[in-house]
Amino acid sequence: MTMRPMVIPDAVQAVLAEPPTCAAVAGSWCARFYQWTNNDALAATADTVVTPVLRIILILLVALTVRGLLHRAISRLVEGATAGRVSKLLGRAPKRLRAGANAVATARRTQRARTIGSVLRSITSAVVLLIAAVMILAEFGVALGPILASAGIVGIAVGFGAQNLVRDFLSGMFMLLEDQYGVGDIVDLGEASGVVESVGLRITTVRDVQGTVWYVRNGEILRVGNKSQGYAVAVIDLPLAHTADMTEASELAGRVASQRVQGEDIASDVLEPPVVLGIEKVTADGVTLRLTVKVNPGRQFAVQRALNAAIADEFDEHRMPRPAPFGARATADGAKPA
Repeated sequence: MTMRPMVIPDAVQAVLAEPPTCAAVAGSWCARFYQWTNNDALAATADTVVTPVLRIILILLVALTVRGLLHRAISRLVEGATAGRVSKLLGRAPKRLRAGANAVATARRTQRARTIGSVLRSITSAVVLLIAAVMILAEFGVALGPILASAGIVGIAVGFGAQNLVRDFLSGMFMLLEDQYGVGDIVDLGEASGVVESVGLRITTVRDVQGTVWYVRNGEILRVGNKSQGYAVAVIDLPLAHTADMTEASELAGRVASQRVQGEDIASDVLEPPVVLGIEKVTADGVTLRLTVKVNPGRQFAVQRALNAAIADEFDEHRMPRPAPFGARATADGAKPA
């Protein structure tokens, strides 16, 4: 049994032969695809598919380019922080960087700067990719209004609940970037003072002279006194009686201090010769004579103790009048009480 071929009416053939309406728009993807493939289905869906796909590719390319530029800028910022240029830019040009820091301090700054750079790169990547994802969703026709409204409400709630956390985080970043203090530094943070044991983006850990560990939130640090940056100064206050000869006491203290700083135990810590500043204060009990020595960071207390002991012994040997209770020791040795 032979099958007769199906006969398509002329009217239907005319309709099928006609190109899609969009193909009449010059320069459209529909017209191009119809010209290339002569396929109505591909031509009809070209504008719907190709244009959004190209826009999505463009969004991704721009996002990756912006991300790369930001990462490059952050890397240069890290290099500047390591070399001290960022501190100068922020209004703090530390002399210790110009004078030359030791290898330990340089390594510490480099490590901190790299930590900050890593955090900043992660943040910029998250922000850029989030914006790109929102733009891609818009290309798919997703309604962004409810999403943005929900994100805004969540952001406000998180902002109110975590504002202290954000403040601690930002304060920690700037402290690390400016190299205000580091592990091993002797600092005064107000209510807490001692040796810094760890520095984080939210918490700084300080151990005081009694061994107590203080956990200080970075956002609560309003001032920082660092006793270990560049150099330190050992301050020696010498109490004397009103009847003491200040000229003789100054000469004696300066001579003993100059000899003592040459001792093997502290000679390597002293940067400059001792300086007798003179009378620091006069009270009802007596007079305070002050002497200072510039020393290596963190060594001021050891030098101070050594000089205090040496000068005190020399004062006692020369019967230098001392205020009470020092006068009791002088009386016991046979000298006149102060």
